[in-house]
Amino acid sequence: MEQLMKNTFLFMSKNKFLTKMAKKYGLRFGAARFVAGETIDLATRVIQDLNKKDLKVTIDYLGEFVDTVEEANEMTDHCIEAIEAIGKNKLNSQLSLKMTSMGLDISDELVLGNMRRILEVATKHNVFVTIDMEDFTRCEKTIRIFKQLKSEYENIGTVIQAYLYRTENDINDLNSLNPNLRLVKGAYKEPAEVAFPDKKDVDENFKKIIKMHLLNGNFTAIASHDEAMIEYTKQLVKEHNIPNDQFEFQMLYGIRVERQLELVKEGYNMRVYVPYGTDWYGYFMRRLAERPANVAFVLKGMFSK
Repeated sequence: MEQLMKNTFLFMSKNKFLTKMAKKYGLRFGAARFVAGETIDLATRVIQDLNKKDLKVTIDYLGEFVDTVEEANEMTDHCIEAIEAIGKNKLNSQLSLKMTSMGLDISDELVLGNMRRILEVATKHNVFVTIDMEDFTRCEKTIRIFKQLKSEYENIGTVIQAYLYRTENDINDLNSLNPNLRLVKGAYKEPAEVAFPDKKDVDENFKKIIKMHLLNGNFTAIASHDEAMIEYTKQLVKEHNIPNDQFEFQMLYGIRVERQLELVKEGYNMRVYVPYGTDWYGYFMRRLAERPANVAFVLKGMFSK
C-alpha cells in the first residue's frame, strides 16, 4: 500500500493540469507546512525566523514544466531576486535551483547564459548556489554543465544521488574539482537498470559516498531525515577527526523540525531547504510521496477546525 501511495503521488506531481490548478488556487490542504509562501517577502520572514534559531538555509524558488525561453528567463529573474533579498536582508542563506527551470531542456546556450546571470549576482552578494539534481535522464548533462561552471565560478555546487549505480564513479570523477556536494538518497522514480531498487542497497551506497567525499577532504552536505544516516555521519567524523566546518546536515522545511534544533544544540551545522513560490504543487506531491505520515498530517489539517 505504501509503495502504491508513493507511485500515485509521484504520478500526480507530473500532471500539468493539476499543477496549473494548484497555482490558481494557492497554498491549500497543508502545503504551507512545507512551502514558505508564494513571495520572496514571505520567504524572507521564514528565513529570518530560522536564522534566529541558528539554522542556516538554502532557498529554492519552485518551478515545474518550463517549456519556453521566456519562462526560463523569468525563472532566472526570480532566482536573482532571491539572491538580492539574501544580500539586502543579510540572511544566512544559500540558493538552490533546478536547471530545467533555467532552460536545460531547451538549449545549452540558454541554460548557461541564465546560470551565468545568476552566478554573477551571487558572486556579488557572496551567495553560494547549489544545482539540484533531477531525474537520471538529465544527470549526465547536469554534471557536464556543473563542471563547466565550476571552472568559472567558486560559489557553486551540485547534488549527487545515492540510488544511482553511477554515483561512486561520479564522486571519483568530480574529486579533482574539490567540489561542495549535497549527498542525497534520491527522490525520483527510476528504473532498476540505472538505480538500486532495494532500500538497503541505497542506504549502503549512501554511507559509502558520504565516507568517500568526506575522506577526500571536500565539503559535504548530508541531506537526509534518516536518523541512521545522521548517526553514521556523526560517528564517521568523530573516528576520522573531521572538523565540523567540513560538513553540515540538511533537512527539508517542515520535516523533523525538533531534530533540526537538536542538531544545532549538539554543535552541528544544520541547513534547512526552504522552498517558496506559486508553483509549489509538484514539490508538495513529492513530499507526500516520501512518507505516509505527511499524508496523515494533511488529512488532519483538511478536516480540523
